[in-house]
Amino acid sequence: MLSALVVVFPVFALIFTGWLVRRLGVLGPQSTSELNRFVVYLALPALLFDVIAHAGWSDIWKPGFIGVFGLSSLIVFALAVALRYRKPRHLADAAIDGLNAGYANTGFMGFPLALLVLGQEAMAPTTISCIITVCVVFAVAIVLIEIGLQPQGKPHLVALKVARSLIRNPLLVAPVLGALVPITGVTIAEPLDHFVKLLAATAAPCALVTLGLFLAEKREGAGADKRAATLFVVLKLLVHPAIAWVLATQVFKLSPFLTHAAVLLAALPTGTGPFMLAELYRREAGITSTTILVSTILSIVTVSVYIAIAV
Repeated sequence: MLSALVVVFPVFALIFTGWLVRRLGVLGPQSTSELNRFVVYLALPALLFDVIAHAGWSDIWKPGFIGVFGLSSLIVFALAVALRYRKPRHLADAAIDGLNAGYANTGFMGFPLALLVLGQEAMAPTTISCIITVCVVFAVAIVLIEIGLQPQGKPHLVALKVARSLIRNPLLVAPVLGALVPITGVTIAEPLDHFVKLLAATAAPCALVTLGLFLAEKREGAGADKRAATLFVVLKLLVHPAIAWVLATQVFKLSPFLTHAAVLLAALPTGTGPFMLAELYRREAGITSTTILVSTILSIVTVSVYIAIAV
């Protein structure tokens, strides 16, 4: 257990650093959104591009891993939506609740934690999990929200809006562009390759500090509906990795390494994506922020226990 805590200490230390500098006023109220934009639009896309561009097709095309992580995320998402969609509760709120339970923090915590625990080989499955989370699961939630907010709307207009959102998503565009490198056989010029690697190296520390800044923000209604937040935390930290383990070992028969990667990534706490979506659509953000805060704190214990036992 102690060795596991030593492994994950740098990850949570960076989160705490972000939390501390925000609480002390070293960084101002705009720092969270601005550093988050840097990570989302520059650093993390550079990391995704770099990993995909230098990986072989066999490293990225892992249908078993895709099935395990994708199905486990969508099952937990659907379970939360089913449990919470009770009239007069709105479908849009239930969709965000689904994200609270099934949206693993693969972008901000997945890359640094997987690198520390499983090594460089884990970057490819982590990239796959990030794409599934920020594109597939997120897209399903957006579709449900749009359907809920526009019950009279035309299906093709909803589909067009979702497609436009995904096309503009740098976390989707970057790996697609990266995939063109091995497919076409193009060689990246050395100065450009160094530029990308330097930018990619900032992704993990900046992302973790950003998460700390986010958690330090005082938000109205953060204590609202603690029972619901507790449900989402249980689904995220316990049910999600349990389903991933069952799928990996009993259904898809993954290798021990990919099984550990899938379960570790599924065991991550709720990411900031659900909160951003709640803010965008002006839905209930209090439950979401509480879920993110509590699941992140408790994941220090749950993730450390899993690492100590299984990895």
